[in-house]
Amino acid sequence: MKKSSLILVLVTLSCLPVLGQGSLLRPRGDVNCDWEVSLGDINTLLDSVLAGTKYHSFYTYALDVNSDKEITIADLNLLIDGLLGSELPPMPSYSGTLPVLYINTDGYRDIVSKENYLHATWWLDAMGIPGYKSIGSAEEPLGTQIKGRGNATWKNNGKKPLRLKLDEKQEMLGMPPSRHWVLLANTGYWQGQVNDVLPFEIGRRMGMSWNPSQEPVEVVLNGQYIGLYFLTEKICIAKSRVNITEQEENETDPDKVTGGWLLEIDNYNEPNKITIVDGNQHQIWFTPHSPENLSQVQRNYITQFLNSANTAIFTQDKSDCTWEQYIDVDSLAIFYIIQEIVDNIEAFSGSCYMHKERGDNTKLVFGPLWDFGCFYYRGKDGYEFNEFIYENVPSFSAVKWIDEIVKFPHFKERVRYHWKHFYHDVYPLMDDYLDAFVARIDQAGFCDFDRWHDWGFDYIALRLSLYGKPSFHKKVTWLNAQWGSEEAINHLTNHDN
Repeated sequence: MKKSSLILVLVTLSCLPVLGQGSLLRPRGDVNCDWEVSLGDINTLLDSVLAGTKYHSFYTYALDVNSDKEITIADLNLLIDGLLGSELPPMPSYSGTLPVLYINTDGYRDIVSKENYLHATWWLDAMGIPGYKSIGSAEEPLGTQIKGRGNATWKNNGKKPLRLKLDEKQEMLGMPPSRHWVLLANTGYWQGQVNDVLPFEIGRRMGMSWNPSQEPVEVVLNGQYIGLYFLTEKICIAKSRVNITEQEENETDPDKVTGGWLLEIDNYNEPNKITIVDGNQHQIWFTPHSPENLSQVQRNYITQFLNSANTAIFTQDKSDCTWEQYIDVDSLAIFYIIQEIVDNIEAFSGSCYMHKERGDNTKLVFGPLWDFGCFYYRGKDGYEFNEFIYENVPSFSAVKWIDEIVKFPHFKERVRYHWKHFYHDVYPLMDDYLDAFVARIDQAGFCDFDRWHDWGFDYIALRLSLYGKPSFHKKVTWLNAQWGSEEAINHLTNHDN
């Protein structure tokens, strides 16, 4: 199609009034981000048609007027009909049952990088929901920087996770003040959108020092509704998060490089990684998140510490508990139990965080929890949840350390001890917790699905009932048969006394 063939139509349209002025949500067909549908949008759309643009993410969503995931003459015809008086299809919008977070990047530019921040403004409308407060407004927004985040979720999803670095600390939806926040898209969470909230809540109730809090929000980016997200505390060192001494980057004082450390067993080959080789001759990659830029003194210290722990773990004598000089056994036992409860087959492979306070005698403490994308993953094929997470590991995962640590009798004892607390004090309360959480997000799930047919999930409450909770109960029942026998309980009770 040639652009010259439309000159007569475009001249006629130039006399028509614009559509859609005055809304916080862009109207269908507003492809140049001015909150109006006019001749300028037709010119922009025509240029995209001639260039053969394909729809692939929420950044070009407004161009796809007829929602067929292609930018073609059909979109142009629909937009022209709209300006001639026909009613355009409505744009997906939020449910009104959750707070709404508005973000506008400078110049309404697309977010296309995980490395480079864009400047943006934002405000939060609490929508009158009790217990929440609004922050800023459309007339008086606040400043932030924003970029993409994630690995597979960034590469493979149309609905993408985002990272915010606010200009000033803010208390968000009841969570403690910080500048650093994450917007999780939860695109693979088909069992009821509780992949993270269930293990995070179990961790809190079992006494973990800190796990991220998250609150559901609906997000409008550059005037486009982009769905149900989860505003989540970013893992970092802070008094209200991982509360340890923050170590300076490129520190060289031997007394200060003992901590604090925030580390992750990673399944991505990050540039600043620390590599050790376990007793099975497999590499383990550790990514230092704080500090990130290491002096040679820092690198030597933490590498030697991790190698010493690794050597102690792979001893032939499993009555020798030297490894517990390097790793806090109770934090690891709780961390491991939670991974088993949700059958996380990527546990101890990636997103496996641990931290260490400053001091020659301090230990690695496992946590906080993060990233449960493989939540009951094996349940998709009718799996009965009758194996441990380190058994029959799929090819995309590579479990580290835990399959060796479970051979230590003392570790097994601590697992049974903490399991007793979970099974009797925490487990009976979790169904009500899950039902209440999903009731809050159920209506937003329908709106999210309207926006993201490929990445969203409707009927969230039904999905939890049919898939999420049955998987949870199956795995807990099987684990209790392994760890909760009367003999084990009596032994632990006598041991406590």
